[in-house]
Order: sequence, then C-alpha cells, then structure tokens
Amino acid sequence: MEFKTILFYIFAALMLFAALRVITARNPVHAVLWLVLAFFNASGIWFLLQAEFLAIVLMVVYVGAVMVLFLFVVMMLDINIEVMRRGFWSYLPFGAAIGGLMVLEMSVVLGGRYFGLDALPEPAAAAGYSNTKELGRVLYTDYVYPFELGSLILLVGMVAAVLLTYRKRTGNKAVDPATQIAVKAADRLRIVKMASEKDLPATDATQASQGE
Repeated sequence: MEFKTILFYIFAALMLFAALRVITARNPVHAVLWLVLAFFNASGIWFLLQAEFLAIVLMVVYVGAVMVLFLFVVMMLDINIEVMRRGFWSYLPFGAAIGGLMVLEMSVVLGGRYFGLDALPEPAAAAGYSNTKELGRVLYTDYVYPFELGSLILLVGMVAAVLLTYRKRTGNKAVDPATQIAVKAADRLRIVKMASEKDLPATDATQASQGE
C-alpha cells in the first residue's frame, strides 16, 4: 500500500468521525469545532487529489471565515439545548432511512462495475497545466448557470436563517422612522394661555423689601 493511500484512509476516517461528532455533540460550540476538523481533513483529501486551489479555498474561506462566523453566532445565541432535543427520537427512523439510502448510493457508485475506481481513466496532466485556470474555465463557461443558481440558493438560505433566528425582545426601546415623519407640530406642541401677573412699581418693591 502506498503512502498516499494510507494518508487518504487516515484523512477519510478522521473526517467521518468528526462529521459524526458534529451531529452527536451536546454542546453547539463543540459541534462547530468538530466541523472545523472535518473541513481540515477534507482539505487534506483535496490536496491528495491534486486539487490545491480547492483545498486552499476550503481552509481560507470555510475554516478561516465561515466557521469563525458560525462559532461567533452560536456563542452569542441563547440556545436551550433541552428544548431542542425534545422529539429527537421521533425523527430517528426518517434520518436512518435517509442515511441508509445515501450509503446504498455510495456503495453502488464506488463498487459498481461501470462506476468503480478501476473504470476511471488515469488523469494525465499536460505540460503547463493549471488546476486553477482549468477550474475557472469550466466553472464560468459550462457551469455558469448552475453556479449562479447556487449563489441564489445561498442568498435565500442566508435570508431564511436571519428570519428564523429573529426574535422580538421585550422592554427594548425602538424608534419607528415612519412614525417620526408622520408627526405634526400640533401633536408635539401645545400653547397654553395663562393670566399674567402685574409687576409692582420699583418704589413699591423697594419698600416691600425694606419692610421685610
């Protein structure tokens, strides 16, 4: 067995274990950290497949930016773990069925006669071949519409996540700009008429002060 194959099995085993811990960890912060480990091992597999650009992007974008944001959001949210775990076992049969279907599909693809690893042609890189250039060419020519559709789906998911986690807090003071603009002067200003007092002459005021 080659050293490259040994590294592949190590990275794959660690990634599967980390992915399993993501969904079984009781603490959400620990789940995010396990997901970071899974991304690191996936990046190692990309390196073994000679996809250096994808491996670097996975570490820089997901591990360095997205997962840090996830960790910050999870630590800021007031999550009640006991409430979230209610009804967990009721979804277990459905989740097990989906997982079994995925395992069946992967076994057919990897162990089939026509889709096995032995049936794949050996990649032959030409002189001056650029992985990044070829990826960009294929992505923005042949798959430009799926790429734009994926960005739209991510945008919808981001807006949906914001709406699902939005909570109205009680007791906070907020100002409605539309209400401020619609206010009239008569609503804020009231003129009151009061009877004015007569001012005493200067001499009478002096005598009154001396008498005191």
